[in-house]
Amino acid sequence: MLRTPIAALLTTLLAASAVLFGAGGAEAAGYRYWSFWEANGKDWAYATQGPSLLRPDDGTVQGFRFSVSEDSADADQPRRAPDFGAICADTPAKDGSKRVALVIDPGTAADAPDGEEPPALRTACAQVAPDASSAEALASVAKPLRYDSSAMICAISGYPRSGCGEQVSGDGVKKDGSGEPSAPAASSASASAADDGDGVDDGDGGGGPSAGLLVGIGAVLLLGVAAVFQARRRR
Repeated sequence: MLRTPIAALLTTLLAASAVLFGAGGAEAAGYRYWSFWEANGKDWAYATQGPSLLRPDDGTVQGFRFSVSEDSADADQPRRAPDFGAICADTPAKDGSKRVALVIDPGTAADAPDGEEPPALRTACAQVAPDASSAEALASVAKPLRYDSSAMICAISGYPRSGCGEQVSGDGVKKDGSGEPSAPAASSASASAADDGDGVDDGDGGGGPSAGLLVGIGAVLLLGVAAVFQARRRR
């Protein structure tokens, strides 16, 4: 006789859990910012140091990409392959300096702030002092640069005109929208590797339910079932 009440209770509790899980996922968001990349052979790797800390060797290729992303794993790479020979072909080596090839990719219209149009992707060969940082190499070919108070790169060659690493609502995230993003770090001029080594500070946790919430849901389920079975034993 009690099978129906038990089933009804479990259905209600599971439905409530699903609502809580869904609410957590709906909060997913991303950040709009310039990410910083290093050549890894013929591919790109997300930088684990900020451009002011990194002092590239002669012949290095580095990239900057403006996009909306949740974290380093989700970030869009520069849309041109790292090719030092092609980028620096017209810049001969010179004693007392080094050459750093740069790919500067402002991204797509989907990533642009409201009212702005991204400029075209471009490359540049920075010829700088042997001890120059990546930030100094960028500044030599892509002024004006704009930084925020924490030395994060906000604009390259004046793009975008305003904003800096601002959070974009879940509706603006291009990927699967799962999980809450973390604030960008590797594009900061003063940022070093993030706490977990991926170049992006992971913040306070994901956008889904917390561990405490999951434990609470499980406890409610168990208590509900136990109460029904206890009532059944008394009968």
